[in-house]
Amino acid sequence: MQSRFEGKVAIVTGGAGGIGAAICEQLATEGAIVIVCDLDIASANMLVKQLLDKGLKAEASETDIANKQACQSLVADIINRHGNIDLLANNAGINRRGDLLSLEDSDWLMSFDVNIHSMFYLCQAVLPHMIKAGGGAIVNTASQWGLHPAPSHIAYNVTKAAVAAFTQNLARDYAPKKIRVNAVCPGEIHTPMLEHGVIRSGRTIADLDAMVPYGRIGKPNEVAALVAFLMSDEAAFMCGSLVEITGAQAVA
Repeated sequence: MQSRFEGKVAIVTGGAGGIGAAICEQLATEGAIVIVCDLDIASANMLVKQLLDKGLKAEASETDIANKQACQSLVADIINRHGNIDLLANNAGINRRGDLLSLEDSDWLMSFDVNIHSMFYLCQAVLPHMIKAGGGAIVNTASQWGLHPAPSHIAYNVTKAAVAAFTQNLARDYAPKKIRVNAVCPGEIHTPMLEHGVIRSGRTIADLDAMVPYGRIGKPNEVAALVAFLMSDEAAFMCGSLVEITGAQAVA
């Protein structure tokens, strides 16, 4: 078992399922104390129990990351109990499908609240503590679609493009403080969110596999491994990178 993150404290948003749960398990397996942050507290508690049963360190937090005060309270509580926050995975996201004329105002606004405003609030709360500690690592979950827009997903595409820009701006501003900020940009990954989209579209997982030159869509643990690498000292000179993980697939 590697221990690249022994003694480090990590926040993972959207941590209860899909890519988030895989990130939590990866970081905990490598020694981190993982804060599983998710509105679905039942699923967060279930994941935490699974990790604790393996002898790993994890805690659940029911936090509305689209609320600035909630983010500030989360960070203050972690600092009060653990003294530091070393790693932040801004992973939570929603996908409101449709072209511009088919979206409700609420779809657009909620997409920004969850996919990008939450990162602003959490980073604003965490950065002072990372600066005081002399450094830290932040990895944001963007998307291949934020770099190469897919049709009929304008709210998702635009917010993920904002995540990419946010990542590069934050990296440029805080690299002098030894805070590394990068983003992963996954293509099709086999998650509950993807399964819902497949059902809606009438396609199958096999249909998606056939579209990927590598021969299949990705797995959450493969994204988690990339996140962990970007957070580790092995990626010490990576800052402001937008790393696609797609199996060489063009946008669906």
